[in-house]
Amino acid sequence: MATRKRVVHSAAFKAKVAMAALRGDRTVSQLGGQFGVHPVQVAKWKRRLVEQAPELFQDGRCRPSEQGPDEKELYEEIGRLKVEVDWLKKKAAQLD
Repeated sequence: MATRKRVVHSAAFKAKVAMAALRGDRTVSQLGGQFGVHPVQVAKWKRRLVEQAPELFQDGRCRPSEQGPDEKELYEEIGRLKVEVDWLKKKAAQLD
């Protein structure tokens, strides 16, 4: 019994196959034969495309509430670093 090496397909290839399946002008079996992929895999990629399509069109302007704490933490770190730099400048000036 010969073993086959697993093929890793690129995201662009998966999208191409899923879009062809979504068009519906050919059956999943026909597309599997055309692209050299098992028909079950074609159906999975099609389902994934349909399920994740709404996420592509999410409005990015609704995210400030998620980024608020990160921004606050960054400003706090900037403040701490400024204090450290000022302290180091002061100590370096004393050494000269």
